[in-house]
Amino acid sequence: MAHLQLADGVLNYQIDGPDDAPVLVLSNSLGTDLGMWDTQIPLWSQHFRVLRYDTRGHGASLVTEGPYSIEQLGRDVLALLDGLDIQKAHFVGLSMGGLIGQWLGIHVGERLHSLTLCNTAAKIANDEVWNTRIDTVLKGGQQAMVDLRDASIARWFTPGFAQAQAEQAQRICQMLAQTSPQGYAGNCAAVRDADYREQLGRIQVPALIVAGTEDVVTTPEHGRFMQAGIQGAEYVDFPAAHLSNVEIGEAFSRRVLDFLLAH
Repeated sequence: MAHLQLADGVLNYQIDGPDDAPVLVLSNSLGTDLGMWDTQIPLWSQHFRVLRYDTRGHGASLVTEGPYSIEQLGRDVLALLDGLDIQKAHFVGLSMGGLIGQWLGIHVGERLHSLTLCNTAAKIANDEVWNTRIDTVLKGGQQAMVDLRDASIARWFTPGFAQAQAEQAQRICQMLAQTSPQGYAGNCAAVRDADYREQLGRIQVPALIVAGTEDVVTTPEHGRFMQAGIQGAEYVDFPAAHLSNVEIGEAFSRRVLDFLLAH
């Protein structure tokens, strides 16, 4: 683990893979940390310099006063690239990480070799969902995060996976229980306020859309909408719920790798 000093705190990151390989940035989902990508690292780090980080408000990164914005989180990524003297990178983001990826693709596409948007949407849920969740965690504190952990297993994983791979599912969900309520609430506001439905056409980099057929949060329909809005975008879905990279780890890793190596 390493840290990059930002103006208002530190961003936690980790690098795996050869120093001279192309850079691949991984951006975590809401309520997880860079450990959510552990399954992908052995394969992807053979081909790329894999740079994963804890989004502001998560893991070992800075927790600042909210609300946050996706632009703010995207500029954290740019600060990380600039701080490590990386001019251009591939970017893979899941859920909230996919919103960050969309912002990057729309505004600073020249910094991207490619963009992989996983289990995400141009607009995720409605304001009421996020406002209720923000209110719950700010009032309930860390116990509210524990309660969210218990409720999230059914959204993040299919029942079959949660039962057959209970230890792995619990490990990922425990990240949520350990997330700062303030940081989580700040990020909920960022997701709430993000809406890229009218801006997808501005993404001009090679893009892959990944969806889970059992994902009730960001559905295949959301994925197809993004594919239609981004010229030349590829689409694939897997029999998985919201965290497809965990649930269908090997198939996910190989399909995304094939796309990355082609660009």
